[in-house]
Amino acid sequence: MADWNTCPVVERRPGKLSGAWTFAGTRVPVSALFENLGSGATVEQFLDWFPEVEEWKVRAVLEHEAEALKAVAQP
Repeated sequence: MADWNTCPVVERRPGKLSGAWTFAGTRVPVSALFENLGSGATVEQFLDWFPEVEEWKVRAVLEHEAEALKAVAQP
């Protein structure tokens, strides 16, 4: 699992969405991206549904998660 503290495009504030990790500058939880992708949506669809999230931030979150998965897989 990724350490979101090290991802500069996300933020967590205690009074914002119950402290959920969100895309910085928005009220869109990072979990919404993974839930939508897991349900078969594309990144383009996610961006259409959540226009306040910039594509580069979505790509950065996906890259951050991919790096975390690589680190877990390494012996």
